[in-house]
Amino acid sequence: MRLTTLLRFARELKGKKPVNIDRIQSMGLLAVKLGQICALRPDLLDPDRCLQLQELYSRAPTIPEENFEKLLSKFTPDDFRSNFRHIDSKPFAAASIGQIHRAELLDGTKVVIKIIKADFEKSFRKDVKRMKRWMRLGLFMNPRLKKVGNPIGLLAHIEDYTLRELNLLNEIKGKERLQALALEYSDSFPMPKLRFPKIWKELSNEQVMVVEEITSPTLESHLNAETMEWDDLLQLFRIHGAFMFGMGVFHGDLHPGNAMMTDDKDFIFIDTGAICEAPNHVRKALFGFFYFLAKGELRNAFDAMLTMADVTPSGETLQTYYDSMNELYDGFVGTSVSEVSLTEQMMKTVRAAVLAGCSFGEDAFPIIRSLMYMDGMVLKGHPDVDLISSMGPYLDEFATLIDPTTLLDKNSESQDNLVEKNRNLIIETTE
Repeated sequence: MRLTTLLRFARELKGKKPVNIDRIQSMGLLAVKLGQICALRPDLLDPDRCLQLQELYSRAPTIPEENFEKLLSKFTPDDFRSNFRHIDSKPFAAASIGQIHRAELLDGTKVVIKIIKADFEKSFRKDVKRMKRWMRLGLFMNPRLKKVGNPIGLLAHIEDYTLRELNLLNEIKGKERLQALALEYSDSFPMPKLRFPKIWKELSNEQVMVVEEITSPTLESHLNAETMEWDDLLQLFRIHGAFMFGMGVFHGDLHPGNAMMTDDKDFIFIDTGAICEAPNHVRKALFGFFYFLAKGELRNAFDAMLTMADVTPSGETLQTYYDSMNELYDGFVGTSVSEVSLTEQMMKTVRAAVLAGCSFGEDAFPIIRSLMYMDGMVLKGHPDVDLISSMGPYLDEFATLIDPTTLLDKNSESQDNLVEKNRNLIIETTE
């Protein structure tokens, strides 16, 4: 990203006028991805601007389309069209990476064709390289920024999952992997409300994917229409949380535009190209923190977070950590997200934990970002609820996958042995 573009992007974030979503989209793929992250940061931006930025989750029809016929000829074999009764050359949706066209197979099945619009990779990599250069300069000029997180690591995470999204075969592999995990754990942790779309692998490749047409609204549409009930959001947390905390493999970009909800309240996960894995010590520490926090056991929650520290703090450092956390969470449990958002609270928690020696590397970003997505949906749809207390019963259910008696033991990995064994089996069978 050029410096002039970066400055224009910053003005959109901090300006007094409403955020111009079209202008951000015109700045390129990296600007869109950064905008989506900023939409989760009410600790840095005005909450109203965060809500405006959340429009970047939608497949905005204002994004220019590309010549479908030319793309199809370039990316598919000559006999591709012979599999279809009809293909609509006009896209019904366009995103920063691809565009989507309705079609009908020879047997009458309604499908959509997702196609990568252009070669984004080269320009995206160049923008990321420039942005890293600006970040390194910023860190050199203000070393204290290193104390509140790892901006270079966050950018590396954005680069990684975005590049994976540019290859549609990763979306197929991701869907199969999550589907296999859900089946593997169906006895111990059933998820009957979760669905995945059917994909025609034989008609798909890196740039083109044929998938069943799903007309159910996205979660973003439900939130805008105020048709997403609180119980619906809790069910979503139950499903996604089980993947994150219990299995350690999860949808890495589950924002409100990447899931749909049917009339029967079933959730359909789409755009599964960015599957993330959380190492045992990371997911155990974060799960332990929320598990004890929901029960009001603050000291145990703080100690669970410390299991991420490379060297367990002691003396004055440890006392400063406890003092900071006690001040931060005094009266927090029981408050609504409109009073104190989980995102804002997590950023302050990360800051206190980093100063105590905890390491929040790239491995922690996907889980934290997923929690931010959840917080953003709650803030938009049900701002008056107490998210932490409501999470309690589902955190107890996750304890069927993670043994809570070992959450404070930094060196214990025994509770993950079964998960690791099953995960390896699943990887072997799906590759």
